[in-house]
Amino acid sequence: MVAAVPEKDFDFYLPLVMSAETVLDAGCGTGALLQAARRSGHNGRLCGLDPAAGMLAQARQRRDIEWFLGDLASTTWAREFDLVVMTGHTFQAIVEDEDLRVSLAAIRSALNGNGRFAFETRNPLARAWEGWTPENAVEATGAAGETVRMTTQVETPFDGRIVSFAHTFTSPAWVQPRISRSTLRFLDADLLSPFLASAGLAIEEQFGDWDRQPLTDASPEIISIARPL
Repeated sequence: MVAAVPEKDFDFYLPLVMSAETVLDAGCGTGALLQAARRSGHNGRLCGLDPAAGMLAQARQRRDIEWFLGDLASTTWAREFDLVVMTGHTFQAIVEDEDLRVSLAAIRSALNGNGRFAFETRNPLARAWEGWTPENAVEATGAAGETVRMTTQVETPFDGRIVSFAHTFTSPAWVQPRISRSTLRFLDADLLSPFLASAGLAIEEQFGDWDRQPLTDASPEIISIARPL
């Protein structure tokens, strides 16, 4: 519906994509990151995976990228990629332990021996959900070029593990609002590492924000680059 990957994410992820010959974007949405890589001259294999058919319908307007409908649990790639990325806090949408283990195992299987997995999750110590209120509405541009206003309301407060919330999208071009409900999981760095290790992955680099500042308790993000063990 609206653009999902802000420019600050692009500034971090795009150089990684450009430096890899084969790339999988898991949870690619409308494919904006991979399309930007093509426009920037990437000549290798680019693949986007997303479970939302509507998102992929937009992504498939670009035909020189491979697009796949599904999730990591349904994939069978084996050592095909130099890089797997998961942007837009998609990692947090994997809520249950078993689903997370299956997804990480699929990522490890998709990576070749020198591959890397780059992703981000919000730092729970920064308590981002406290700012998810209707007063902090944002505006973006919809798929048809219309102005879209998005407000957020927490519906189930943070319980030490997850937060559930609703996005309400409104636009002068629409007859009625559109509502999207989500649940996100928050993992701190200490809990994240064992999940990665169980899938045969280890942290190579970790940052607290998009400018590659060191991770601290006050950092808004936990941005990780992991490698196969």
